[in-house]
Amino acid sequence: MCDFNNLTDEEKLHYHQLLTTCADNFGGINFFLQLIEGLRDSSSHPLCSPHQDFLGNLGTIRWGKTIFNDKVQLIEKMRKVKNENGNFLPNKENKEYKKVLNLIRTLSPVTFSVRPSLRESGEGFDFKAFDKIDEKTTKLNPIFESLFFCSVEMVKKILNYKK
Repeated sequence: MCDFNNLTDEEKLHYHQLLTTCADNFGGINFFLQLIEGLRDSSSHPLCSPHQDFLGNLGTIRWGKTIFNDKVQLIEKMRKVKNENGNFLPNKENKEYKKVLNLIRTLSPVTFSVRPSLRESGEGFDFKAFDKIDEKTTKLNPIFESLFFCSVEMVKKILNYKK
């Protein structure tokens, strides 16, 4: 998803609508982008927070499980080498298969909750790290990817997309 230029028009529109809905539920596009900028400005990766949360000026993101740096590095690595169909889970022959399967099993039950500081701004939204399609296909959730891994410029490009 972070390679927006190589997506089809339908995929671009889908991601635009998805992130626009999230932004609206957080108080608008500017507040949403400021949240992402805050995530990028943190000293260590925000997913590695020992308190399982990110406290920004305009809102918070909370999750219920400690995520260690090796898991974050594995996500970074695997999101760049996904299969042609976008499957996050590599082939069984791949040496990383077992590590990735354990990562998916660990993070799949975790729900990430994003809430604005001011309740009038919006109700916020929840998401999971992965979208499980079937037993052999798991995809990285585009909201998770855009919040924690895509550049701010790419998220702006997605939010400003017009067909």
